[in-house]
Amino acid sequence: MHYSIHTTGKRILYFALCITLLSGCKQKEHPAGTPVGGLHDPVIYALEIKTFQDSDGDGTGDIRGLINRLGYLNSLGINVIWLAPFQPSPGQDDGYDPSDHYGIDKKFGTPADLQEFLSKAHARKMRVIMDLVLNHTSTEHPWFKAAQRDPQSKFRDWYVFSKTRPEDAEEGMVFPGVQKETWTLDPVSKLYYFHRFYRFQADLNYENPEVVKTAEHIVQYWLKQGMDGFRLDAVPFIIDVPRTGAEDPEHLFPVLDRLVQAAKKVKPDAILLAEANVTAEENQDYFGEQGQRMNVMFNFYANQNLFYAFTRNRVAPFLKAMEKFRQKPPGTEWAYFLRNHDEIDLGRLTNWERNQVYEKFGPAKTMQLYDRGIRRRLSPMLRNPKLIAMSYSLLFSLPGKPVLRYGEEIGMGDDLSLKERLAVRTPMQWNQREHAGFTSADSAVRPVISSGAYNYHKINVKKQLNERTSLLNNIRKMILFRKKYAEFFREEWEGETLGSGKVLILRYKKNGNNLITLHNFSPDSVRVRIPENVDGSEKNGLVYSLPSAKLGSDGRIELSPYGAAWLFTADKKR
Repeated sequence: MHYSIHTTGKRILYFALCITLLSGCKQKEHPAGTPVGGLHDPVIYALEIKTFQDSDGDGTGDIRGLINRLGYLNSLGINVIWLAPFQPSPGQDDGYDPSDHYGIDKKFGTPADLQEFLSKAHARKMRVIMDLVLNHTSTEHPWFKAAQRDPQSKFRDWYVFSKTRPEDAEEGMVFPGVQKETWTLDPVSKLYYFHRFYRFQADLNYENPEVVKTAEHIVQYWLKQGMDGFRLDAVPFIIDVPRTGAEDPEHLFPVLDRLVQAAKKVKPDAILLAEANVTAEENQDYFGEQGQRMNVMFNFYANQNLFYAFTRNRVAPFLKAMEKFRQKPPGTEWAYFLRNHDEIDLGRLTNWERNQVYEKFGPAKTMQLYDRGIRRRLSPMLRNPKLIAMSYSLLFSLPGKPVLRYGEEIGMGDDLSLKERLAVRTPMQWNQREHAGFTSADSAVRPVISSGAYNYHKINVKKQLNERTSLLNNIRKMILFRKKYAEFFREEWEGETLGSGKVLILRYKKNGNNLITLHNFSPDSVRVRIPENVDGSEKNGLVYSLPSAKLGSDGRIELSPYGAAWLFTADKKR
């Protein structure tokens, strides 16, 4: 789109078309019990093919290496694998700068390798979702190259161009402190082009119906290849309208309806996990009033308030965040996580709250990023093994879909010498062999952590599998209990604080029975009384705890510092 000369006729026609389509295809309301993606309690495991396992000794992880590790993933208990981008890319943003939306980067394998992986994952009853980058393309993409060269090319209108530099060219940046502008002069076309992210990632123009149609085709193509859904990257930026301002633009929500409808034509139960760090009031726009748009959304607000709560050793900030985001349409879910592949985004905290989190968990400037976040793995950030284990017990007790990042299950560290977010994207640490068993090559695609407290000789899968109380084995137990009591997590939840605000109690009720989880946010032992009928008997007692909690016949329980307990009780009336 030429920012300064584009007419509105096409936009009006397009919006009219969207309205006609939506009014003629009334969305069905999902029943409350409809499982997302056909799974009643998915446990999502996020990984990068590049850094997970190398099978051919070239130093880069690949699909065949991933196939060889399916047994490990199965033993962990996860049932949804989320793949980071694997399409062809110049690699300037770790694959989030696609140059071909339909291909597979040759470094990672072949279409046949992918089909074998999908077949074997499905045979183990695992679903597979992939990162899908629809907001932008690499400036090396053939579409953008054509747009640069030829003013008459249809691709000139696939991107957002302007003859003059817009006044807000230095606003709305995703990576402040690193990124300097959102409009850059293209030396070939002599026009400015819009890029919400880095300058080598040109935004696509979703006011153009051809772009929308192509995005629909990309969605359907991958589902037909056997994918079970997508983690949709940067959803608000897919649908924003740059001509209405870079800082607070309008959004084309009908585009989401089109993409969802396209997905469901191929796979009605597709998982559509949205990356949308938006306010509680905006969430309904992304879920849809009847849950007809994204069926899972990350709860970024709860995540950042959890870390703030940890700085205060008090439950209130986290519980308030959960309550604020409690409302969602039927048939939709929140995805909860502790860490992901990006920085911990603290942008919705107040300046004072954010500084508290910085001081506690990322005090050095090298640990901070984009004026809003922390670029650290969980274990070196929290440091305390008891707090780390409690955090995961909490994650698996929440009323949504838990997401686990590769390497977090063994407490991997970070490499702050690497650029920006790459600090938390180092190769998986499998054993004590050279390069942590990730590759047999002389060097790895990215350095394996080989020094300090989190070096691969100390932190690896093989070692922790042999340690009964390791983080890995504790997480395996947590996932096991999560699945055992899966039916409870589909019910409404109640939350409150106990122990002078230090303990979070979550309560789920079903058929007269209760599942209760307790988590101590403080470094002190806390003794609390549980309101329910808990007497320590087999039917009314402790299911799981970190470490061994003491439960009395009077319904009082003593939680150790950063302790946790799961209890099952029968209703008093029964």
